[in-house]
Amino acid sequence: MPIRALTGNEAMAEAMRQINPDVVAAYPITPATEIVQLFASFVADGLVDTEFVPAESEHSAIAACAGASSAGARVMTSTSSQGLALMHEILYIVAGLRAPIVICGVNRSLSSPINIHCDHSDTMGSREAGWIQIFAEDAQDAYDSTIQAIRISEEVLLPVIVSTDAFIISHSMQRVDMLEDNEVQKFIGPHRYPYSLFEKTITIGPLDLQDYFFEHKRQQIEAMWKSSPIIEKVTQEFAHRFGRTYGFLESYRLEDAEQVLIACGSTCGTARVAIDNLREKGIKVGLLKLRIMRPFPHLKLLNLLCHSDPDPFACHSERSEESHRTAQGRFCEGEESHIKLINVLDRSVTMSTMGGPVYVELRSALYDAPERPLLVDYIYGLGGRDIDVEQIIDVGLKGEQIIKKNKVEKPVDYIGLRE
Repeated sequence: MPIRALTGNEAMAEAMRQINPDVVAAYPITPATEIVQLFASFVADGLVDTEFVPAESEHSAIAACAGASSAGARVMTSTSSQGLALMHEILYIVAGLRAPIVICGVNRSLSSPINIHCDHSDTMGSREAGWIQIFAEDAQDAYDSTIQAIRISEEVLLPVIVSTDAFIISHSMQRVDMLEDNEVQKFIGPHRYPYSLFEKTITIGPLDLQDYFFEHKRQQIEAMWKSSPIIEKVTQEFAHRFGRTYGFLESYRLEDAEQVLIACGSTCGTARVAIDNLREKGIKVGLLKLRIMRPFPHLKLLNLLCHSDPDPFACHSERSEESHRTAQGRFCEGEESHIKLINVLDRSVTMSTMGGPVYVELRSALYDAPERPLLVDYIYGLGGRDIDVEQIIDVGLKGEQIIKKNKVEKPVDYIGLRE
């Protein structure tokens, strides 16, 4: 396999080149501009067969993507921050149309004040739009996830956004083990979208009032339910073919951990170094990397953190909801979890006054567990503020005191904030 030194943006652009989508409609925005800029050069050099549409705004770009997908094309785009926010109206339409579009996103803070650096407020702010969401840790993860996203999107018939952290990943160079072009084409296969305006008589974007809106929305909800085993299948096939394993969650030194750090994106690499330092001090800390935010892997989290049902996707059968209720009630009797404290690292806030989005959703997921670890949220890195190894070590040291007291006195705290 070719080995390249690539930034996160270059890695995603190369994945797009190898996918060779039918249509890419885009409008540039920092720090994602380079992805479509590089892809436009592939179009100009004849390396892809893609119809490239330079739109007048991000709203126009995603609208063009929706139209192209409805016509039966394989479609991709890229954006970040205010660009994703400007797409917001159409994000819901794309998901409702069950259009398998993939966005190569770069996580950047939302204004105001104006800021071009990393936090997760843009993608987390769109987490209810009906898109599957994948958070990449590094350039290799971004490259592999983009290739997987096409398969997932077309098999589930839901759009997918794969996002990297602004500048930390998007503009930082690292080794990327690329696949051969023909291997990527074999893996993704032919376009699977079963609908096309040119192949059958269908209605796109109809008025849908009290008569059937609820039922159509229910179908979309069911698709998100059933996406979990498909995501598992695609990632397992990727691992079998290419030797790189990904999942909803990835653990590090979790087997005997009394404390768990949960994070998304590039911070997971920093956390691994901090955990090694804490282990040398005799503090048992492990990492749980949340790679996929939508669908939120609540049963798998229960399984790992509270010894719930051993099959975390048992609920995703043909009739998912009934078996989901059953699965949530099953726990391993007599087995006590060694995990006493969960430290959530959130790079965005919900403005609910209850913490960040990962913390709020994890807290909800743990509600069904008969015994729950202590839980604390740390908001960090807003607007691109650095988080370093020492700060994460401090989280672990604070955690030791929380465990000793068996009480969380400050459920939502901040890292690196001047107060």
